Amino acid sequence: MTIIMGILNVTPDSFSDGGRFEHVDAAIARGLELRDQGAAIVDVGGESTRPGAAHVNPRDELDRVIPVVSALTQSGVSVSIDTKNASTAQAAVEAGAQMINDVSGGLADEGMPRVVAQSGVQYCAMHWGGGADAVPVYADVVAEVRADLKNRVAELVVAGVDPSQILLDPGLGFAKDADDNWALLARLDEIASLGHGVLVGASRKRFVGALLPAEAPMDARDLPSAVISALAARSGAWGVRVHDVPSTRLALAVADRWNAGVER
Repeated sequence: MTIIMGILNVTPDSFSDGGRFEHVDAAIARGLELRDQGAAIVDVGGESTRPGAAHVNPRDELDRVIPVVSALTQSGVSVSIDTKNASTAQAAVEAGAQMINDVSGGLADEGMPRVVAQSGVQYCAMHWGGGADAVPVYADVVAEVRADLKNRVAELVVAGVDPSQILLDPGLGFAKDADDNWALLARLDEIASLGHGVLVGASRKRFVGALLPAEAPMDARDLPSAVISALAARSGAWGVRVHDVPSTRLALAVADRWNAGVER
């Protein structure tokens, strides 16, 4: 069963929701809504990772996310902290977060592996490639991303992280163009063959928007994003990270029934 991770951006400059949940009360309400809609995990982030986004001081990031993490976990919501800063990850785990989602895969902060190892929580290491603004250059994007992720796992394990804690994310849109993203999705099984759960984060990204008319609103990307989620589930994805939970839940229900029919 592929799980749904609901995205909660506690930022003023998110590409997808324009800071709608920047304030604590609005963010908490949205997190509860995501849970009630069917998200198994709510992924709370205080720094935008879109191309061109400004760097956020870790102190400011903490101020944004910790009240939200605390309130949601106290309400019984399973929370992931979306951060590449070890100090934020540590504080979020202490506030009840059960997972760390790191877009840098531990490369941005050398203290992250220690926090992961000592906390024992799940850790998603994404293929960063230098970030969303890096220029993509690959001979075989799937083989190279797979090799990089395999190396990240090895380095994390050497640093004391238990292999059972590790999830992997191919990093769609991070130092990758549209063709790279589609290749990674089409060959997702090659990433899964590393033996770790795979998280897919395609929701509302630019390459999805390219399927639509230029003037289409951001939420028009939810339908193709849900289709990607269903196809990712059929390819064995552990989870999908999405903005719109209801459409994703229905898409995954279709994939589950399809798979059940195949098995009869």
